[in-house]
Amino acid sequence: MAKLKVTLLTGRTINQGTGKEYGKFSEKYMESVAVCQIDPEDMKKLGVKEGKNVKVTTKFGSVVLKAEKSLRAPHPHVVFVPYGPWANALIGPCTNSLGMPTFKGVPAEIEPSEEKVPVLSELLQQQFRKR
Repeated sequence: MAKLKVTLLTGRTINQGTGKEYGKFSEKYMESVAVCQIDPEDMKKLGVKEGKNVKVTTKFGSVVLKAEKSLRAPHPHVVFVPYGPWANALIGPCTNSLGMPTFKGVPAEIEPSEEKVPVLSELLQQQFRKR
């Protein structure tokens, strides 16, 4: 199975802001933030079509997301995940005394996945399960 080393960027989007208004447990919100925008050429290299699932992994964690073709191409080996709990699963806790973690420029790996995108309750259980 193909894997690709990428740089992860996260940030706000219009859809993320709108989706949040429906409630963070809504399907509309999940559709707006549980996505990974990928350069179309990188999608070809991975053998991933739009709407299929990809797993994004950083040294802080991994999460399965729905692949979307980036409209801001070309930007090879750069992926974008909107702010939200799914992006937070990939971001480290260190703030370097600034009060904000690093949301941009995180080394990551992306690969096709047959796993399903977790709904928010499943994601929270995965991230914060009690041991």
